[in-house]
Amino acid sequence: MSASGKKKFRPVISETPQSREPIVGRGASWSPANRFEKMHVDLTDVDVIDPDPGEEKKPRRATQYFRDATKTIIAHNQSPDVGFETSINPYRGCEHGCIYCFARPTHEYLGFSAGLDFESRIMVKPDAPRLLEAELSSPKWKPQLLMMSGVTDCYQPVERKLKITRGCLEVLAKFRNPVGILTKNRLVTRDIDILSELTRHEGAVVNLSVTTLDPRLQRILEPRTSPPAARLDAVAQLRAANIPVGVMVAPVIPGINDHEIPAIVAACAKAGAQFAGHVLLRLPWAVAPLFERWLDEHFPERKAKVLERLRHTRGGQRLYDSRWRKRQTGEGIFAEQITAMFNVSCRRAGLGERPKLSTAAFRRPSEQLKLL
Repeated sequence: MSASGKKKFRPVISETPQSREPIVGRGASWSPANRFEKMHVDLTDVDVIDPDPGEEKKPRRATQYFRDATKTIIAHNQSPDVGFETSINPYRGCEHGCIYCFARPTHEYLGFSAGLDFESRIMVKPDAPRLLEAELSSPKWKPQLLMMSGVTDCYQPVERKLKITRGCLEVLAKFRNPVGILTKNRLVTRDIDILSELTRHEGAVVNLSVTTLDPRLQRILEPRTSPPAARLDAVAQLRAANIPVGVMVAPVIPGINDHEIPAIVAACAKAGAQFAGHVLLRLPWAVAPLFERWLDEHFPERKAKVLERLRHTRGGQRLYDSRWRKRQTGEGIFAEQITAMFNVSCRRAGLGERPKLSTAAFRRPSEQLKLL
């Protein structure tokens, strides 16, 4: 009882099951409590509690899609870490299911979980192309780089059917507004025709995120992404089309894939990559317990080593440091070794700087019509 005599409400959070069985085709195997919700009950969630003790595997959760009725599509940020100020995200949540995804906690703002919900309950923005055209048509819009996949991948599996990203690219080509793309899906090659048109005006650059060259690791780390060989093929196709293309070695996970940095950079350079970047693993909010559980399920013998090295890169005590200019690269001897290995690998592979895009060709078609 409180001092006022009223009973205090205490959050009811269910126990997570002791089982450490992964779900085939999913990165997360459970739904941790949403940090914004007062109550969290998992007891009837078949993805967490197996209703039939005789069954060995948990049933798969089918992906659900929900319409996002957003009224704007261009997002703004002031982060000095990301290299862009505006972005477009046609989807919220991501079916790729990368266990390490720093964007998972954003699903909690929707009342969902950062775990299974993030990769199986996807918000789609079918009106994104129309909204984008309206915002670019406004005199308030100052031509600048727009990043696609600023949060979640714009080429996740459902894009093959919905073509929302393609619709946005068509609008960007119409206005000749420069765009940068970051993806883990070879589906980006479908839109080479539009990207080539933008490239004629120095208006497009593509980054393929390559975390590993080992397809076995890829299937459990980022289960619904394109295999490593397919991403290298995408690099080759984009380069053949003279579209500026690079690679992001991200995230680098000490004790899991850090040893692959030289091989990844070399393979991507051979495929045609012109530049590269890297990002250290980030574990904000619910991503940390999700990642720890993933280690229990797939690499229990490495768990202590991986977490110890991560803490060393984050000041020695924590698994994550959210400070700008630190969160992407970390600090300490292990972080320094990773950066040094990456830099040497890029020099050996002959990779250069990412090309700068231009806004010189930007136009508003409506203004062109007025002149006529």
